[in-house]
Amino acid sequence: MSVPLLETRGLKKYFKVKTGWLHAVDGIDLSIMEGETLGVVGESGCGKSTLGRTVLHLLKPTEGQVFFRGVELGGLGKRKLIEVRKDMQIIFQDPYSSLNPRMSIQELIAEPLIINKICKDRNDVFRLVAELMETVGLDRRLSGSYPHELDGGRRQRIGVARALSLSPKFVVCDEPVSALDVSIQAQILNLLMDLQDERGLTYMFITHDLSVVRHISTNIAVMYLGKCVELSPSKELFKNPLHPYTQALLSAIPIPRSDMRHRKVEVLSGEVASPVNPKNGCRFTARCKHCRDECLQSDIPQRDMGNNHYVACVLYNE
Repeated sequence: MSVPLLETRGLKKYFKVKTGWLHAVDGIDLSIMEGETLGVVGESGCGKSTLGRTVLHLLKPTEGQVFFRGVELGGLGKRKLIEVRKDMQIIFQDPYSSLNPRMSIQELIAEPLIINKICKDRNDVFRLVAELMETVGLDRRLSGSYPHELDGGRRQRIGVARALSLSPKFVVCDEPVSALDVSIQAQILNLLMDLQDERGLTYMFITHDLSVVRHISTNIAVMYLGKCVELSPSKELFKNPLHPYTQALLSAIPIPRSDMRHRKVEVLSGEVASPVNPKNGCRFTARCKHCRDECLQSDIPQRDMGNNHYVACVLYNE
């Protein structure tokens, strides 16, 4: 049996706030096989980005474990973790705020190469930077330009080039197209998919856009207030969503067809529960029309529904 490239077990990340502990990520179990893409979806504030940063140990987990190629990252020393991180990179959501405005494109792409001493000399650095710019579709004439002189699509290509500079195996894509125009989104998505085919990359693709995640993902994890409420292969999830929250998300996707004008849209009512010192039970109870007494008593474990489809809902405990 093959070992997942990346695996989390009971991963938790809490933040101390004035009124208690904010449960940003609360007991996540995931595994991603090499060459696959795990899409992570959910509304703003559900913990998607925190999950990505905790997986990379940019944020230290409160509890739980992260395994990369079978090695538990929490047990590594600082020097060894730096070595492992060369194989684990991230593309940030906002390509403008994630780039140093005082550095040119050439300097930005060269920075990780220089810090990690990948190149022998200055000429080697320039050669690799030129190759990376060509790989991500940046014209060499832009090498002396600065981030504010470029559009959002080109700035995000710089972020992709920086992530690729150390030849990683795993990349967290933290909403890499949400700040871009639709036409530019398609270009960046196609670039990421082409790079995955060429280099055998493995992605954790974080987004709130279900149309995007359907296009790129092998498997999809649906998060709600720090919990993974459903995990399934992409096609299976869109064909047979089980959790009430997933069903509501999918029903909200606009379909540009006249015969679908009257399709029923699940409108969620009720207030979103606070992630600070959450009560026992399902986090979705305040907005769920199927809520029962047992939903309020204890946390709902994930149930295997077959076809690698898992759901955390009492509707399927019978």
